[in-house]
Formats: sequence, C-alpha cells, structure tokens
Amino acid sequence: MRPLVRTIPPGPKARQVLLRDRKVMSQSMVREYPLVVDRAKGVNVWDVDGNRYLDMNSFIAVMNFGHSHPRITAAIKAQIGKMTHAGFLDFYADLPVRFAERLLKHLPKGFSKVYFSNSGAESIEAAMKLARHHTRRKYFMSFYGGFHGRTYGALSLTSAKTIHRKHFGPFLSVIHAPYPNPYRCPVGSNANTCDVDTLRYIEEEIFATEADPEEVAAIFVEPVQGESGYIVPPPNFLKRLRKLCSDNGILMVADEVQSGGYRTGKFLAMEHFGVKPDIVCLSKSIGGGLPFGVTASTDDVMTWPRGSHASTFGGNLASVSAANAVLDIIEGHKNLGKEVERKGRKIQNFLKKLQKKHEIIGDVRGLGLMIGMELVKDRATKRPAKEERDRIIEDCFRKGLLLLPAGQSVIRFAPPLIMADEDIDCGLEILEDVMAKQFL
Repeated sequence: MRPLVRTIPPGPKARQVLLRDRKVMSQSMVREYPLVVDRAKGVNVWDVDGNRYLDMNSFIAVMNFGHSHPRITAAIKAQIGKMTHAGFLDFYADLPVRFAERLLKHLPKGFSKVYFSNSGAESIEAAMKLARHHTRRKYFMSFYGGFHGRTYGALSLTSAKTIHRKHFGPFLSVIHAPYPNPYRCPVGSNANTCDVDTLRYIEEEIFATEADPEEVAAIFVEPVQGESGYIVPPPNFLKRLRKLCSDNGILMVADEVQSGGYRTGKFLAMEHFGVKPDIVCLSKSIGGGLPFGVTASTDDVMTWPRGSHASTFGGNLASVSAANAVLDIIEGHKNLGKEVERKGRKIQNFLKKLQKKHEIIGDVRGLGLMIGMELVKDRATKRPAKEERDRIIEDCFRKGLLLLPAGQSVIRFAPPLIMADEDIDCGLEILEDVMAKQFL
C-alpha cells in the first residue's frame, strides 16, 4: 500500500506540536525530520495531520513485528488489567520467570541466568558491573564506531560520534580498538586481511602499550555495528576475537541490542559467525515496543551476590508481557529466519543495482534486514556525502517513506521483519525516484 501524503509535512497540526515541543522538551534528542506521530499499525505510521508513511526503520529497530501487533497489544492489555509493577526487586512473580525460561532456550547452550532492566544502555551497564565483579579486573575494551548507550558506563564504551561524549567526561577505564570495517579498513589497506591486521594491532600495540590483557575484564562488541553504519565485520573476525578473549581470560560481551531478535535472520547475530559470547545484552525489539533490557550469561559468570545489583522496574510485568508475546510470534514463525534473510537479499540486490546507476553510492552491505547504503562524494577517496544523505532521507520523508541515517553518510534500512514484498518494493521505488531526481 503506497504512502498517502495529503499535506506536505510538517502540516499545520504538526507545526503546532513542534513549537510546543521546543518550549518544554530537552533539545538533546536527534529528531531527523519533523514527523509528529499520531498512530501506527503494521508497517504504516500516521502523523497528526493524517499523512500515512511507510516505516522502513522499525522506529530504530524496535518494532520488529510491526506497530500495534494484535498479539502484543492483547498481551499488554490483559496484563495491565491485572497488575503492572510487581516490585520484582523485592518480590517474586511468575511471568518474568516464565519469560526467562523461554528466552534461555533461544540463547547459546550453557546460558542459564538472566537479569532484567529497562533499556539497552542498562543491559550494558549490568554487563560491565558483572564483568568487573566476576574477573576482579578494571579495564574494558570496545571498538571505535561502537555505540553501547548514553549512560556513563555505556557511554564510556561508546565511540561513534564526538557529540555523544563532548563535555561529559571523564569516563571509565575503557580502551578503544579499531573495528575491522571492510569498506574502510582502519589498519592497513587490504580488506582481505582487515580482521587479522586489526587483531594483530590489539595484541602487539594495545596489549603492549596501553593495558596488560590480565587487567582487561571484558571486550564489548557489536556483531554488526549499528549506529556507525550497519558494518558487518569480516567472516572470521569474531571467531578470532573469541580466541583472543579465551586465551587471556577476558569475557566477551555481545551487544545484541539492535541486532538481536532475528533482525539479521537469526535470534542472535553472533550465530552467523559461529561464536558463543560469555554475556549477551538484549533490548529494543525484545520488548515489543515497551522499555525492556536483558543481560544474560552462565552460572559460572553470573556470580554476583544478593543485593549487588538490581533495578526498581526491572521485570516490569507490562514489559514482560509484551516480551512474552514477542517470543510467541517468533516461535510461531517457523521460517522467520529464512524470510528475513530472503528479504534482506532482495533489498541489497536492489540497492546494488541502484549503485551501478549512481556514483554517490559507495557501498551496500548488511546482514538480514540490517542493511546500510553508504554515500560518498568520490568512490576513490570515499569522502562521506553527509549533506546528500540527509537530503535524500528528508525527500523520502516528504514522499511518505521513513528512513534513518547512521554513521557519517549511511542510510540504514531496518524494516519490520514482517514487511510484505509489495511494501518493500514500494519503499525502494520511492528511494529510486528521489535519487533519480537528485542525481540524474
């Protein structure tokens, strides 16, 4: 169903909300374009002026099964009629326990314990505290380009944009390492050896000059970097990183906040690489649209004692009811992973054909329905084309297509996993039309 834009956005009602927003809301939030939402269903979003948009970002990779999914909304309504807050910090409840039992069946073999929080950043904070408590080591390592959240611990790991960190330091003891981006290899210039060169740099430079590996508690890694542009590492990088961690007694923490929940075609993106981390962090899509975070590990690692870490709202019954419904949907889709991968190939193939028409498209990459199209001013220099990227996204918005940026000059595609082929075609046609008018 094609988007229906009756009033060039922002319309009159939207403009009024924007004016009020500026007066009372913190302007620290990003807001890529003036979309003032009113309601949403499936893959469609309506603004306050009645314009209908096609959602190809799942509202930051959260609404994996579309907006207002009947199973999720029914579960939430049923639960809030009974009870929303169980004080799970101090008391017990069946629903969170039942969800934990179900979730563990989707996690790596040996995972046996979960901790509930309210967001991706909180799930990362819990993992940081758990890693320090378990190892008694003080340092962490993460990667340039990584985004792990904006609270102090998570922000210490984050190294995606300077605006995230400017004037907020000092931070925790985190060492940042290059991430092997095959399109922009940070160590050396050979994309074929990018992973080996990056790990050699960690061992021979970082471990030799910045931190002894015996003092590193954990390495945090996104199996597919999200905010920096949906960067998929070389196939063997995570296996080699796993060995590096194991050889040095360092915990490997997989930040699956954006990539988890079948976003890439498997429940965890780590599964594509055949790697088992020590700790997994989940949020976004696992909560079905409500605030929910999960930190999961094994009995051997989750050894912190009673009272050492907790959250007032962790295990909130409304959020857990939505998460349980998400698992219902996942378990009811026998071919979900294959369908996600097929749709991902469909989008990538289209974008690669578009790449042949437009020199501005430097790279197309992705895993499942986590896809990035990087724009460059020149393919030889790979200089980012940020202004052009922003203009494309805004023009798509005005034609009824919701996309989001990532990195310096990447357009990310993260549609709901249930988006039909005809809706995908519709969105891509809008993109093609916008690019043709701008660059041909």
